[in-house]
Amino acid sequence: MVVKQLSIFVENKAGAIAHITNLLGKNNINIRSLQIADSADFGILRLIVDDVNKALELVKAENYTAKLTDVISVVVPDKPNGLNELLRILTENNIEIDYLYVFLGKNNLGAQAILKSPNIEEVETLLLNNYY
Repeated sequence: MVVKQLSIFVENKAGAIAHITNLLGKNNINIRSLQIADSADFGILRLIVDDVNKALELVKAENYTAKLTDVISVVVPDKPNGLNELLRILTENNIEIDYLYVFLGKNNLGAQAILKSPNIEEVETLLLNNYY
């Protein structure tokens, strides 16, 4: 399913991420996943949250550069080779992946994969027809 991901550009300095997570927590926004891609001076904090529009407003009010991005969220079986079935389908259909991160879901119901592709709608249709 397509979900909105909040991407925030953050300085690589002590306490920067804690500042954002504290801001969101104080405003009753639940972080469902978090991933960081970094470079020498800045990082991109990628979040899936329960109220993405409110979160975007809050971080922009704190002068962070942030944007919303459509990504695919898909449950992957929590077993050896579980992720490979998803990747096999994407590969066989020549789907490009910009990035992918996976985290363990609640109650051992499987892992949750978040993936970004230039072809979000195509990926969603492909997975609905061949994966779920």
